[in-house]
Amino acid sequence: MVKKIRVGVIFGGRSGEHEVSLRSAASVMRALDPEKYEVLPIGVTKAGRWISGANALKALEAGVADSTRPVTLLGEPMDRALMVIDESSEALTLHEATQLDVVFPVLHGPFGEDGTVQGLLELAGVPYVGAGVVGSAVGMDKAVFKSVMLAHGLPILPYMLVTRRQWEADREGVLREAEMGLRYPMFVKPANLGSSVGVTKAKDRAQLAAGLDEAARYDRRLLVEQGIDAREIEVSVLGNEEISASVPGEIVPADEFYSYRAKYIDERSQLLIPAPLSDDLTETIQQIAVAAFRAIDGAGMGRVDFLLERETGAPYLNEVNTIPGFTSISMYPKLWEASGVPYPALLDRLIALALERHEDRQRNATSYDWRAKE
Repeated sequence: MVKKIRVGVIFGGRSGEHEVSLRSAASVMRALDPEKYEVLPIGVTKAGRWISGANALKALEAGVADSTRPVTLLGEPMDRALMVIDESSEALTLHEATQLDVVFPVLHGPFGEDGTVQGLLELAGVPYVGAGVVGSAVGMDKAVFKSVMLAHGLPILPYMLVTRRQWEADREGVLREAEMGLRYPMFVKPANLGSSVGVTKAKDRAQLAAGLDEAARYDRRLLVEQGIDAREIEVSVLGNEEISASVPGEIVPADEFYSYRAKYIDERSQLLIPAPLSDDLTETIQQIAVAAFRAIDGAGMGRVDFLLERETGAPYLNEVNTIPGFTSISMYPKLWEASGVPYPALLDRLIALALERHEDRQRNATSYDWRAKE
């Protein structure tokens, strides 16, 4: 009998996207083939506590983790054990819960999609799905992402980066600088968040100020971007060294833009798959998507978001999501399904890519004998 692959699915987290993560994880765990995989749910509470057990997802959905067991992962590559924290005695003790073959992080936003969990998994020597530390961090930080795109000659819209401290110290000066470099409407975003949390559209100075206040609730780095009349196009990418791009999809949001409400609450938003684009434009967008994914050193999966200017037809990169939404109706899996890769097969491929990338990393030398070079 073939040994099942033990997959730790991590979800929840210390992020404004906590609830979205729970939805994605539920879909992933339902779709993982029980004949191939042994699934271990690993939840992360909003306070950052790791819990495990069959009811971990329900516990986070209910906001009560009392019935679960606290766990941790040690950042050392002696083995791949998830450790249970025993709090029954005066001194905390650890004992092994299970060995992990691979981890599937389904964490959106800070402390999960930004390279932090990836760094822990690297230290622990555990294979994991998706981009590494660098790719995750660059994909998460919208300002760093834009600077990397500029360095690679890839198309982006004008923007301005503001820190929370700058905004609080000189509100008038920040507003004046934004109005000198950009025109209304503008979009204001936390630099390190997704799912449109904290994102606002500003049509005048009062809305710009309110938008900066809102974004500053979630991050110390705030992005002000040039708004344009645009169609919203998304492409899914898949692979490590060899990267494939899906058919593009188009979002027709229920709101003025694809806000949190339009994504997850208002059912009037439409997904057009494939997007009604010419063959040439489709190919151009797919090529840019792959180039952007390579530029950030992405791996495994990514959803590349574009703004397609209605007047000129010019595509502009908006962002790369290295852990995109993974519900059964999310754009990432739906685009691959339309491209001939159904959801369960997509999960198989992502786990295979994680193991492949880990094996490749194991080839790296970790010591250097300078005497042998003389």
